Amino acid sequence: VQLVESGGGLVQVGGSLRLSCAASGSTFSIDAMSWFRQAPGKQREMVAAITSGDGTTRYAEDVKGRFTISRDNAKNMMYLQMNSLKLEDTAVYYCNAGALYGSSWSFYWGQGTQVTVSS
Repeated sequence: VQLVESGGGLVQVGGSLRLSCAASGSTFSIDAMSWFRQAPGKQREMVAAITSGDGTTRYAEDVKGRFTISRDNAKNMMYLQMNSLKLEDTAVYYCNAGALYGSSWSFYWGQGTQVTVSS
């Protein structure tokens, strides 16, 4: 599975951005997809996740109500709509895909896209 993110950039506080993640390869094996982010000097953290089957979503507490994760299975795409952006949302955002093979998970990562929120 290969993942490519796009849509990052520079935005002012309160603005919006939409990130996209294009998946290719053995996409039929993907069971769940997520967005992670990593700010300078901090650990990578999960922002939002969505399952392949019923589309169940979950969010980190600090983005609930502001971010929306979605996916288009037919196009092998995942999105993250980010609204009401804050300075602390500045980070490199990564697309992640998980595939369950028997009882073992395999995870795949994109190269990341920079999101910078300025005042």
